[in-house]
Amino acid sequence: MVNNQSNKIRTRIAPSPTGLLHIGTARTALFNYIFAKKFQGNFILRIEDTDSERSKKEYEKDIVESLDWLGIKWDECYRQSERMDIYEKYIKKLLKEDKAYYCFCTEEELEAQKQYQISIGQAACYSGKCRGLPKEEINKNLKEKKPFVVRFKISDSSKKIAFDDLIRGKIEFDSELIGDFIISKGLKKPFYNFAAAVDDFEMKISHIIRGEDHISNTPKQILIQQTLGFSQPKYAHLPLILGPDRSKLSKRHGATAISEYREKGILPETLINFMAFLGWNPGTEREIYNIVSLIKEFSLENVQKGGAVFNIKRLDYLNGFYIRQKSDKKITELCIPYLIKADFIEPIDIDCPDGVNCPETVSLFEEEKPEFKIKEGDEIIDFDYLKKIVKIYQERLRYLSEIAELTDFFFKDKLEYDKDLLQWKDMTDKEVFNTLDKLEKILSKIEVKDFNKENLEKILMLEAEKIGDRGKLLWPLRVALTGKKASAPPFEIAEILGKEKTLKRIGEAKKLIK
Repeated sequence: MVNNQSNKIRTRIAPSPTGLLHIGTARTALFNYIFAKKFQGNFILRIEDTDSERSKKEYEKDIVESLDWLGIKWDECYRQSERMDIYEKYIKKLLKEDKAYYCFCTEEELEAQKQYQISIGQAACYSGKCRGLPKEEINKNLKEKKPFVVRFKISDSSKKIAFDDLIRGKIEFDSELIGDFIISKGLKKPFYNFAAAVDDFEMKISHIIRGEDHISNTPKQILIQQTLGFSQPKYAHLPLILGPDRSKLSKRHGATAISEYREKGILPETLINFMAFLGWNPGTEREIYNIVSLIKEFSLENVQKGGAVFNIKRLDYLNGFYIRQKSDKKITELCIPYLIKADFIEPIDIDCPDGVNCPETVSLFEEEKPEFKIKEGDEIIDFDYLKKIVKIYQERLRYLSEIAELTDFFFKDKLEYDKDLLQWKDMTDKEVFNTLDKLEKILSKIEVKDFNKENLEKILMLEAEKIGDRGKLLWPLRVALTGKKASAPPFEIAEILGKEKTLKRIGEAKKLIK
């Protein structure tokens, strides 16, 4: 077989569409992508959908959309289900050259054999029962349509299979511990190791960068490559991602699907930066990297061998950092879909049933002055109004999804809260009522044109100093305006609400106290 590998760097990610794209596979995709781009190479997306029973189109869609959202762009895309003729060609070639054989053993026979081998302390390998079947018996079984698998024939059981891992150094396996392994069910359903080896050759993959859980697959793929005359790619096995307790990563550690991070309001640049440090270290104190700087700085030499620890607190920190870097306009654009999903507002003239992932939300910001309707009260507001709301909470956000809970009071016609919340420390109901009454009188005297944060703060802080305890004035004001224990400063909130709404809410708080 002619070596068809070129000198160009070509990497791949090969997810199975049997579930949502999770952080482990996304991390592997990122490392393959930045490695290829560092050397002006190509990054290939290969959908390994040969398992027709478990593969789903919705999972493939999730994989494609999640990678695209992260900014991990592929140069070529393939589906294994569309390549069955290629695999069959190579299977028939191995059968013809007596490098593979038909196996008609039933599952019951194989299970019994496996249990026996384990019971006497042997490695569970195929016994080779069908290896020397006469041609006549094979043809008879095929004619009777007896179910079969195709097994790869280990030509030398004493052979050592070794390769140099770019992260772990030399790794070696004994052929006798592998046994004649299955490469296909029938001629049309190739197993993972066979299809992967064929595809890596056909797609001219130069480097296979994948998780260390695939190390055990490597000797089988190398044997297939050697037998078919394929060139051998270079291998690099990444450390597994572990929870903080060094156990297998799971949802209890905060790990989830990429689409769920997106739904929660994690930014793509956050995940890129976070995933890069799951097993890689630049060797410097620098911690903030975008995908462009990763392409420049990444090297396999700086990938660690030991497990990479998933730290949800660091993910939170990074997301808060990237949120704070956004312009007022951009952070508002990112937050509006969450306000739509929370059913606080709806865009005028745009039907968007799913606020977070609805593609129509993109067109909202193509208009110079998009408008929205507040669901409670039918008030019409514009983008600038929402921008003021989001801006005062930008510093507090860890996730974009938090914007709804933090700002819900802006979109309610009437607040609901316990009257005791209005009390600062040991204030009595009478003291709270008198404070609210005083606030109402002071604020009603301020002209609408002067009802801004600076004026409000100047006037109310002066009054608070007279009382001697700022909390006695500002706490009841904050709660009356928001219905919450914690919020942005009441002066900023009052400015956004405006004079009329501010006085209305103070009046409602007075009624609640009475």
